[in-house]
Amino acid sequence: MLCGPILRKKVKKLAKPKGLYAARALKNNRKKLRWSKTKYKRTKLKLKQKVDPMEGSPQALGIVLQKVGRESKQPNSAIRKCVRVQLKKNGKTITAFLPGDGALNFIEEHDRVLVEGIGGAKGRAVGDLPGVRWRVVMVNGVSLQALIAGKKEKPMR
Repeated sequence: MLCGPILRKKVKKLAKPKGLYAARALKNNRKKLRWSKTKYKRTKLKLKQKVDPMEGSPQALGIVLQKVGRESKQPNSAIRKCVRVQLKKNGKTITAFLPGDGALNFIEEHDRVLVEGIGGAKGRAVGDLPGVRWRVVMVNGVSLQALIAGKKEKPMR
């Protein structure tokens, strides 16, 4: 049996390339390591556009499928008026908020609506409405705000 000091080999760390001609190696190394960053990876693979029903566009046309009331989150207590909309561009259905007092009275099923983002950070929901990321802007080519204010009438289709 051998007794004595245990010899350990020195493990050489991989050092960064240094010197006058190291730029290419440094650049390539940085390129590889960028993929570990979540933001970079999501941008390059275009994950937001693939998941987003609007496919990256700011507004989209759609047809109203039904009117729905959504309960607001705690500590508020209200039923927010929303509509289920089927987008014209890809057939996906989304829930869109109806801003304004009495906006639900100006919308019927099968109306053509223009939908836009509600304005939350990173395209997420705003305020006390869980899962609602869009709002209705126009109904049958007429501004929803003008209809609510009584300045215009909704055209019959």
